Amino acid sequence: MSVLIFAESNNGKFNKATLEVASYAREIANTLSTSVTAIAINASETTELSQYGVDKLLTVSNDGLNNFNARAYADIIKQAAEKEGANLVIMTSTNDGKYLAPLVAGNLNAGFASNVIALPESTTPFTVKRTAFSNKAFSFTEISSDNKVIALAKNAFGLKENTVATTQENFDAVINDAYLSTTVTSVDKATGKATIADSDIVVSAGRGLKGPENWGMIEELANVLDAATACSKPVSDLGWRPHSEHVGQTGKPVAANLYIAIGISGAIQHLAGINASKVKVVINTDPEAPFFKAADYGIVGDAFEVVPALIEKLKAFKAQNA
Repeated sequence: MSVLIFAESNNGKFNKATLEVASYAREIANTLSTSVTAIAINASETTELSQYGVDKLLTVSNDGLNNFNARAYADIIKQAAEKEGANLVIMTSTNDGKYLAPLVAGNLNAGFASNVIALPESTTPFTVKRTAFSNKAFSFTEISSDNKVIALAKNAFGLKENTVATTQENFDAVINDAYLSTTVTSVDKATGKATIADSDIVVSAGRGLKGPENWGMIEELANVLDAATACSKPVSDLGWRPHSEHVGQTGKPVAANLYIAIGISGAIQHLAGINASKVKVVINTDPEAPFFKAADYGIVGDAFEVVPALIEKLKAFKAQNA
């Protein structure tokens, strides 16, 4: 059972989720005594994959695919799997990956398991552990089809270096013109700061901040921690912060190593979107706030006193350990 991964990239550079998938695929390939092949589309910085166990990299270059195109990408991944004889395809759980994985599974007539959080419990039969019910439970899913597609949950496995010699090959995929019929006129992306998708630490705030004019201390805390900023749904609905920062069941899911919630009560929809985070710290004036029940660490106090004090302590710690 050879292993193929889709090496997702942003602006030509592989993202953290891709490197995590490569690390995960390497472990499975070692178990199966096989190799790992990656398929990349319009990636310019390709050497990093060798650090995470990818034996072979297939590259596709096409200006018509500079913007994400689910149908075209899924077809290319199918062609790569058929070329390499790969009957196990591993995908990311990024926004793009969630679009792609079911399409790839359909193209390959493969069984599909999403939200996978660990190495297979067994390879015969192929059984994986997954999260279920908005990360409130686990399920063990057996895939009995010959071809298999799994999507690895973010931050579930981590990055594990395993340097190998990677060969690179241009892959001349056949691209259906019908897939390129949509024209993208513009793309707006946040730049110059850490993103929720790639950050190990997320600093999030809610209506307890009282207004957008008070967000400076949230951004300062995020800068000190090299973290991404986020917010609750009411905050984005009020226009205090962009919707791209809204996390929760109806916003972006967060699977950070550290999630700091400031002035957020902890509605069930918000908790459902951040449950996959490993450590949750809550700062709130209300000791009965629901978020405290889900927190690993809780501080009952005024954010306008606690956060500035926390920033100063962190700055002092970093200065002493520079």
